[in-house]
Amino acid sequence: MSLLPVIALVGRTNVGKSTLFNRLTRSRSALVADIPGLTRDRQYGRGRVGDRPFIVIDTGGFEPDAKSGVYAQMARQTRQAVIEADMVFFVVDGREGLTAHDEEIAAELRRRAQRVMLVVNKAEGRPRDQVVAEFHVLGLGDPVAVSAAHGDNVRQLVEAALDAIAPPVADASLEAARADAPEAETTEGGAAGPDAAKPRRTRVAVVGRPNAGKSTLINTLLGEERLVAFDQPGTTRDAVAIDFERGGRQYTLVDTAGLRRRARVRETVEKFSVVKTLQAIEDSNVCILMLDATEGIADQDASIAGYLLEAGRAVVVAVNKWDRVGGGERERIRSELDRKLHFLRFARVHYISALEGTGIGALMKSVDEAHAAAMSKLPTPRLTRALHEAVERQQPARRGPIRPKMRYAHQGGQNPPIIVVHGSALQHVTEAYRRYLEGWFRDQFGLVGTPLRVEFRSGTNPYAS
Repeated sequence: MSLLPVIALVGRTNVGKSTLFNRLTRSRSALVADIPGLTRDRQYGRGRVGDRPFIVIDTGGFEPDAKSGVYAQMARQTRQAVIEADMVFFVVDGREGLTAHDEEIAAELRRRAQRVMLVVNKAEGRPRDQVVAEFHVLGLGDPVAVSAAHGDNVRQLVEAALDAIAPPVADASLEAARADAPEAETTEGGAAGPDAAKPRRTRVAVVGRPNAGKSTLINTLLGEERLVAFDQPGTTRDAVAIDFERGGRQYTLVDTAGLRRRARVRETVEKFSVVKTLQAIEDSNVCILMLDATEGIADQDASIAGYLLEAGRAVVVAVNKWDRVGGGERERIRSELDRKLHFLRFARVHYISALEGTGIGALMKSVDEAHAAAMSKLPTPRLTRALHEAVERQQPARRGPIRPKMRYAHQGGQNPPIIVVHGSALQHVTEAYRRYLEGWFRDQFGLVGTPLRVEFRSGTNPYAS
């Protein structure tokens, strides 16, 4: 399974980088963030065009010549984003036109970036050729005119960038054959090979804040000091994958660097850990979210959990160092879990001690359960019966004189399970009813530990014209 492409947004202040970031991630803030709006810090999000996901990094205004103060800190953050990125979108302002500041940034990007696309933002309402004309002198290829605020040409921009990073497979028939044979995947989720009959490994990523005990958990599972683990946050610098077997099952454990607040990241080598961790999450089947009972449930834990949910990964929550907290503190942590991670209620929660090895067996049993749920095959007749039962219990709300009608359902994907509901006027189904169906299907099929997505497709009326 290939790593997700990384796109960084770079440019001077007020050119629309954050607007473009929000457009690409379909959000109003980063999924893995510290303090929303703190522009000197890098923010990371997850975007998707069609069936092609990617990671996008937002940066603050770039001052290449800044030597001290906040602008120097912002410049260091931006340079790190450029190093991490497979593609840099150099965003300029089409209304203001070319500035000397743009020329300084362009010179820096020519030296440092792997690939650059020059993006002329705020191009709405003017002929594109006229908007981009003066930016050709920057020598970064043909400028692309977009409107981040209105979405004009943004999809085409991203598709071109992804094609440049990783061109799509040319042999469409081969790709179709792969799509029709999900049972013959290799351990990495790729195409079938000569040894496709071998049992597939469950890829388990252990994620969380620094010093939560991720490496200690893996060492306990392996029964050896395979990974460096001691009481100093930030020991792990990269994602480390290790194959092992437990109870006759094959696993690949991925130890990741701790995701910490951007403002606390100082060492250059440590700054690579964020992208590596996000890519490890995307490549996994199941994620163990490690929480530190002695530190409580932090906002950063909720941010990491939000990224896991957005990525559609099966999740098991492990509250580590449970042996170090007393009764009153335990109740407070349980309350915090319910309040801050309420959107992960589908996941099993285990209270463990990675160092002492307590609770590990039950934790791994839940990993197996979550993986099985994520890869479940849901027969169309059973899905359709469950859909009709759900509608009989509670019908979707009317939209004026129109009530959505749901006819049948089938499975549209795995890891996470996707259920596609067909009918008419389904564009009027409320988000609350979608959540009701998700909970209903989850209960009917016993899907524990995995997100579940319900999609609606309305049939066209042949007599509409």
